[in-house]
This record gives sequence, C-alpha cells and structure tokens, in this order.
Amino acid sequence: MPFGQIIVGPPGSGKTTYCWGAYQYLTAMGRKVAIVNLDPANDHIPYPCAVNIADLITLEDTMKDLELGPNGGIMFCLEYLLKNLDWLVEQLKPIKDHYILFDFPGQVELFTHHTAVKDILAKLEKLDYRLVAVHMVDAHYCTDPAKYISVLLLSLKTMVMLELPHVNVLSKIDLIESYGKLRFNLEYYTDVMNLSYLLESLNEDPFGSKFKALNRALCDLIEDFSLVGFYTLCVEDKGSMMKLQQVIDKAGGFVFGGLTEGNESIMLTAMQAGYHEDVRDIQERWIDQAYDMDNSPDDR
Repeated sequence: MPFGQIIVGPPGSGKTTYCWGAYQYLTAMGRKVAIVNLDPANDHIPYPCAVNIADLITLEDTMKDLELGPNGGIMFCLEYLLKNLDWLVEQLKPIKDHYILFDFPGQVELFTHHTAVKDILAKLEKLDYRLVAVHMVDAHYCTDPAKYISVLLLSLKTMVMLELPHVNVLSKIDLIESYGKLRFNLEYYTDVMNLSYLLESLNEDPFGSKFKALNRALCDLIEDFSLVGFYTLCVEDKGSMMKLQQVIDKAGGFVFGGLTEGNESIMLTAMQAGYHEDVRDIQERWIDQAYDMDNSPDDR
C-alpha cells in the first residue's frame, strides 16, 4: 500500500523546495522516499527525480506544436498524462515500496475547476495509493487582508475539489513579514479566526470599499464552511519540518500502517503528537524576535 503526498499550491509558494527538503529529512529518518515530478514547466529540478513527466511530454514541445501559452500548455500536458495514465502507473511500479512525493504544477485552475488532476488522483487511489494533499501558500500573504481572503478561498476550493486528506501550510514562515507587518498575532491567521476584523480593513481600503457586500459574502462563505486552517513551515528548520511531517503522517494514516525499518523514531513521535502546533512558539521565534532585533538600541 503506497503512501505519499500531493504537493500543490500557487506559483512561488515553495513546492519544489519543500519536496527537496522533505526528501532530505525523511531519508535521514530512514524512510525510503521517491519524488515524482508532474510539473512540465519544472526545468531545473534540484532533487533526484524517480519519475519525470518530461519523459512523456514537455511543455516546450506542447507550446510549439499547438501554439499554446504556458498556462494552456500545462493544462494540455496534464490532460495528456490523464489519457496516458498507464505510462505513469508503469513508471511507479519500481517505487511502490517507497513513500512518494508528487510535485505538481502551480496553475491554481488545475485544482479549483479543471478535472484532470482530480481524475488522475482518483485513479491512483483505486490502485491503493494513500495520498495527502499538502497545499503550500506563501506566508507573506497574511500581511495583506485582500490576499489573505483570496488564499482562504483558494485553499477551500482546493480542499473541496481534490477530496483528499488535506493539510494547508503557510510556507516561508521565517519571511512572513518581509512585505509588511501582521495586523494580528499569527494564531489569528493559522486558526482563521473571526474574519469580521479583516473585513473592516477591506472596507477601509479605497479599492475594497467599493465591494463591501461582496467582501462580506466571501467572508461569510469561508466561515460557513469552517474547514480551512493552516500549519506553518520553515523548510530549512528541522523542527519545523518534523512537526509538519507528523501532521501529514496522521492525516494520511501512514502513522498507523506505514512503519518502516529505521523509521521508528518519527513514527512514535507522530503517534504521541497532537494535530495543533503551538503557534505562540512560531510567533516568538520568527516574528517577535525579528521585530526585537530590528528595533534594538543599536539600530536606533
């Protein structure tokens, strides 16, 4: 029974970097890991790639032969993969005893309304693959109320569309305030608390104030579903990676049925761990400490 992760998220959210970091971490913990690149636009792959969609179809050839743009070309490549899924199944057979990381493209329409990816995952599930969707979002979006609301909607639609165990991740948490200051503590954004506070900021914005009714409807929609929450990740930090893998292993059931030789320590830790990280520690380490350093007496 192969276990694995489906790595999705907008462009620039750190999907490929996460795949490489997770591969290194899990391998060091004794787990047999393989990475499958299903992003036809991924020209510079930093990790060892067990299966590469470029061996089946390339974005460059697709754009040239069919006169498509990058987005249309990527969608065609995934549709072509769906039509030739036997190729992928054959490529996966030698690594069925591995824990598999699937690196997907960043075009969000593939996970919000286009059905090719959903159909690919459904067929893999029929082959007994136990998969968890890991949805990466750049943490700095939290500094802008409009962007944060859009990210919540994107996460919600992806969860509903893929119908998989799902873990939303604020990536690059160490750089969260690189584009501005947070209005509230980090816990407000990870737990998606009362959005009416952000609604006030949206309605005060010169552009957003034109759409007060729409802003309220979007916030109400997110709160009515009450599905979205986030974990955090600094991919270079071992502790951060460990905590996220514990959550993913529980979400996908690997912790209960995937014990492998040399992997006992992370499995036992994961079984004892809860689903909720202490966001106050993350706040103190990556936000408050950085703020204190920026405002130290030597800088004044």
